[in-house]
Amino acid sequence: MKITLLLSFICFSTGVTLAQPNPLPKPRHAFTVVAHRGDHVKYPENSLAAYAEGIKNGVDYVEIDLRTTKDSVLVSMHDGSVTRMTGATGNIRDLTLAQVKQLRLKSRDTSDTTVYHVPTFEEILNLCKDKIYIYLDFKEASVAATYAMLRKHHMEKQVIVYINSEQQLTDWKHVAPHMPLMLSLPENEKDLAAIKAFIDLHHPDLLDGNWKDYNKEILTYLQEKHLLAWPDIQSADEDKNWKAALGLGFHGLQTDHPAALINYLEEKRIR
Repeated sequence: MKITLLLSFICFSTGVTLAQPNPLPKPRHAFTVVAHRGDHVKYPENSLAAYAEGIKNGVDYVEIDLRTTKDSVLVSMHDGSVTRMTGATGNIRDLTLAQVKQLRLKSRDTSDTTVYHVPTFEEILNLCKDKIYIYLDFKEASVAATYAMLRKHHMEKQVIVYINSEQQLTDWKHVAPHMPLMLSLPENEKDLAAIKAFIDLHHPDLLDGNWKDYNKEILTYLQEKHLLAWPDIQSADEDKNWKAALGLGFHGLQTDHPAALINYLEEKRIR
């Protein structure tokens, strides 16, 4: 679960003057589909295979969770602990890359004998470049090291960054002021006045949060501000909510079932 920025955050001063919103990567479709932790219906989450499946199925973005090993290598895993996904013990930040690479990611398919490893950020960039955009859920990493890696692979314009904390916002605005940043709606305040205050002070380039946190009034205001929201709809039975979410007027969603959502959108002639 992502850490939602609280409304009190709007009183926090980053010390950086926020300019006009930064442009997002050039859209590939009228409706944007984000594969949550990769297309992990068939493959382990945050694995190269899950990201490759997203590319194969025509997904617009793969979401990756960025963390740092003990020896300062950027890797992708949602949890700080390796236990849920590998059965081993320990935290990513306390393990070297060599130790992390010895681990095997669990597959949902118990008959699958393929060996899946925790990927490095560089491996992900090599796979995704010019094929699919990256939704970077910035968990625990150095902004400078991350941005340097993006520049090395010439992928600065193929990534958006989801911000999880005040310090991350400060660091990204300082190191890479033109990088498009995504914020969630304030957690405890959903009235339009609070949303306006939040947006006017922080000028996010994109909004996230749970799709149920939005309503027609909020989305009409966002449209007036030329600001997109690609909220989370992911769940085992999320297909029951697709019609309602589309009825609100979203132009993008983050999903656990990207291939199925794409098929649904195409059937409705929305994508």
